[in-house]
Amino acid sequence: MRLLFTSLGSFGHTFPLVPLAVAARDAGHDVVFATSEDFLPQLTKAGLETAAAGLAIKDAFGRAFAEAGAAGPRRPPGEIPPEVLAPVVARVFGELMPQRFVADLLPLFSRFRPDLVVSESGNSGGAFAAMKAGIPVVAHGFGRVSSDDPMVTRIRDAIRAHGAELGIDVGEDLAFAGPFVDICPESVQDPGFLARTTRVPLRPVGWSEPGELPAGVLERSRPLVYLTLGTAMGHAGVLGAAIAGLSGLDVDVLVATGPTVDPAALGEVPANVRLEAWVPQSELLPHVDLVVHHGGSGTTLGAFGAGLPQLLLPQGADQFSNADAVLTAGVGSRLLAAEVTADAVASAARDLLTDTAVADATRRLAAEVAAMPTPPEVAARLPTFA
Repeated sequence: MRLLFTSLGSFGHTFPLVPLAVAARDAGHDVVFATSEDFLPQLTKAGLETAAAGLAIKDAFGRAFAEAGAAGPRRPPGEIPPEVLAPVVARVFGELMPQRFVADLLPLFSRFRPDLVVSESGNSGGAFAAMKAGIPVVAHGFGRVSSDDPMVTRIRDAIRAHGAELGIDVGEDLAFAGPFVDICPESVQDPGFLARTTRVPLRPVGWSEPGELPAGVLERSRPLVYLTLGTAMGHAGVLGAAIAGLSGLDVDVLVATGPTVDPAALGEVPANVRLEAWVPQSELLPHVDLVVHHGGSGTTLGAFGAGLPQLLLPQGADQFSNADAVLTAGVGSRLLAAEVTADAVASAARDLLTDTAVADATRRLAAEVAAMPTPPEVAARLPTFA
């Protein structure tokens, strides 16, 4: 069977599909993964055959901000006025990238002739292209579905308008009435989404670029706190406040600064803090005691599976919805905007490391994740969707 996987080119949108793509390849299927050219090297490291399609997200944002006459791409989302950011985000995800994916994928379909397309749920252009070509399509989620976020609603409206131009009726959750491979545990998934979607559960198996764990992770005598603001919305001020708070505890702190924060901007850090530009997160999480992070879907779900308490410092996008889910599940805490001070971070982290009720909740959620079908099990079902 010929399978084409496609996603927006980003860590949070591409990596969640890799385990299923690899499992399908290992099962003997002919697999090609299509995404923006800047992310193809990541997929090559996973041993997948690749094809270039779509715009790089940074290029799409650059174009949209230029069209809007606003200088915003280099500023943290929280510093861009909502009236400027909202229409730009809607144009990027609802128009620019879908249009480019449709244009690039249709010729690729003619050459590769897939029997089934697995399209990441944020990449409506992948689903549109498959439907235009008459190819069955399965949506693949990247985290919890947010039904009531105003920004998400605006993006969906733009996608529906684009679909209408193509003669395609878009469903409520952009699943296009087909199966939706869902890597979010049912207990923390949006209830409305669960009620109206043909859901195919898939265990969220983390994938990260292969690499060695930082020195000292495996040999330590006190709790290890992992601090990150992800790959897209890093903020030196927020990281600095979190480092100041965590460093005063009897813990070791490992900070992944990511590509958007210059470690030099953080200055000299205490002896129990280690800065790394990048870490193999999926390999690191089993050795961590607490995750302090932005609330990105990959980190949130990874912590669910590893049974870890979480302190979320959401910055934008779906991170606020993920923070709500963490609070509801009883597996963590949240600090918003001005609440992120050294004292507040220290207090919340101290509580999370010692709260037995939180520990019990994290174990229950980890058990739920462990009971979800594995990538090989879901890969075995893919031919039934064609």
